[in-house]
Amino acid sequence: MRRTCLRLLLGVIAFWEATVVAQESYKFLNEIPIGGEGGWDILTIDSAASRLYLSHATKVVVVDLNKNAIAGEIADTPGVHAFMPVPELQRGFSSNGKESKSSIVDLATLKTLSKIETGQNPDAIAYEPQRGEVYIFNHTGNSVTVIDAKQAKVVATIPLGGGPEFAVADANAGRVYCNVEDKSEVAVIDAAKHEVISRWPVAPGTEPSGIALNATRHRLFATCHNKMMAMLDTETGKVIATVPIGAGVDGCAFDEATQLAFASCGDGTTTIAKEEAPDKLTVVQTLKTERGARTMALDPKTHRIYLPTAQFQPAPSPTPGASPTRPTVVPNTLKLLVYGPSGSVKH
Repeated sequence: MRRTCLRLLLGVIAFWEATVVAQESYKFLNEIPIGGEGGWDILTIDSAASRLYLSHATKVVVVDLNKNAIAGEIADTPGVHAFMPVPELQRGFSSNGKESKSSIVDLATLKTLSKIETGQNPDAIAYEPQRGEVYIFNHTGNSVTVIDAKQAKVVATIPLGGGPEFAVADANAGRVYCNVEDKSEVAVIDAAKHEVISRWPVAPGTEPSGIALNATRHRLFATCHNKMMAMLDTETGKVIATVPIGAGVDGCAFDEATQLAFASCGDGTTTIAKEEAPDKLTVVQTLKTERGARTMALDPKTHRIYLPTAQFQPAPSPTPGASPTRPTVVPNTLKLLVYGPSGSVKH
């Protein structure tokens, strides 16, 4: 009887915490200096270990989220785009874009155990826990390399017919969803068959980048470069709601406890929308961040979001007929911006 009452009490507390967080506006909490030289890309969080992994030029920076400080780094990952920890195996997998390989890393020592060949320019990574497989999406290779995480070997290569961006696994449905940016669609991969079984247009959205999942309500969120977030029904594949977002979007996250979806944009804004009903998505806050803060990661334990950015040197004037060049990062200015709900319950 006592255990039943305790479980009920804990459930009520958890519901109350989520309700409080959902009603609070997000605000700037602090920043974590990273430093170093070169650009950055995708970041991931191992919430149970309170660790954040940030891809940074030729290495992965490991941040202790309890201390808000760098805890170490994973070296020799040329052109790294992403890093995916698999805590149950104490391994992690990187996507080394400049050498078309994935480093397999010991999470305890941060040492590289081996490397595996992937397709051309591996970028985003997703982990499918039911089969224990790591999906590495090859951006210019227009494919995905599937690795058995335990055996550390390639088990499949799946053609995608376009350039993949971010992806997310739906363990309950046995699927992996991937944004195919140049096709303005979501490719639906059957995890058992290792093949694309559907292609869902994100129109009126175009060029989708970030992606997030609400598995409980069968909703998928795709952040698109025409300044729009689209919400799709994963049972029908149809877009059922959209909201406006900022320019230069890259990242997307969803907090199932609060039903909040986030879109981080390079123009220095993060749009926060609430899934108020299965067919209703409403912008509840446009959070001012900093220029360049286009990627992000959400810690579901604390409900905090982390966005990397830096100072930039002015871009040189392009020569006639040439594409504009990206501004270069000022050395030792890379940092993580930390935002969270004002007045949220401390953990």
